[in-house]
Amino acid sequence: MTCPGGLGAQTWTELDERGCTLVVPLGSVEQHGPHLPLDTDVRIAAAVAEDVADRVAGDALVAPALNYGASGEHQSFPGTLSIGHEALRILLVEFGRSACLWASRVVFVNGHGGNVATLSSAVALLRHEGRDVVWFPCGVAGADAHAGETETSLLLHLSPQLVRSERVTSGNTTPLGELMGAMRSGGVRAVSATGVLGDPVTASAGHGRELFDDLTARLVSAVDRWSPDANGMIR
Repeated sequence: MTCPGGLGAQTWTELDERGCTLVVPLGSVEQHGPHLPLDTDVRIAAAVAEDVADRVAGDALVAPALNYGASGEHQSFPGTLSIGHEALRILLVEFGRSACLWASRVVFVNGHGGNVATLSSAVALLRHEGRDVVWFPCGVAGADAHAGETETSLLLHLSPQLVRSERVTSGNTTPLGELMGAMRSGGVRAVSATGVLGDPVTASAGHGRELFDDLTARLVSAVDRWSPDANGMIR
């Protein structure tokens, strides 16, 4: 079961000795092309977290989202706010140490691919310290890289009013692996003038619902199993 309003709406006496699972959305504020909002990643992570907290076994609480991540590759686009890898790692480690003083376990639900290496490092340290912290990636098989069909479909399902449909345009559809060299030196702007890596033209709300249902089903199953790999990831 979950509590209305999540962690932020509770008092300390309502949490005392509960031993809950704390579900923590983690994302970023960064450009998502001319058609998607800057908070796309955290918006997806928060929606997944909220849906899952209602369905996992035992008590679960959704924490207020961690909105900022490591998004330096998008920094040449206005609106991007990146705290970098070092600051993100410190944030995650200290967050986990604090939360584990009263929560029995913590799962970070990550919506931004650029956070993965830092998240893995932070969670590995927390687990080494004896804290039961894991993470889950909001990734789907066959997804395009950024602001393409995948993320646009998810937003058409979750927040259709925020999708600027008149601005949807195809981006660079070259496989991400072939773009990494140029992106390491020049960021996303070096390979896409619009910031889009993929083709959002084919996106639909129906497909977004299918993707969302798959994500939440996988996370519910992963939380119930609670079997993290060497990097602390559950799936």
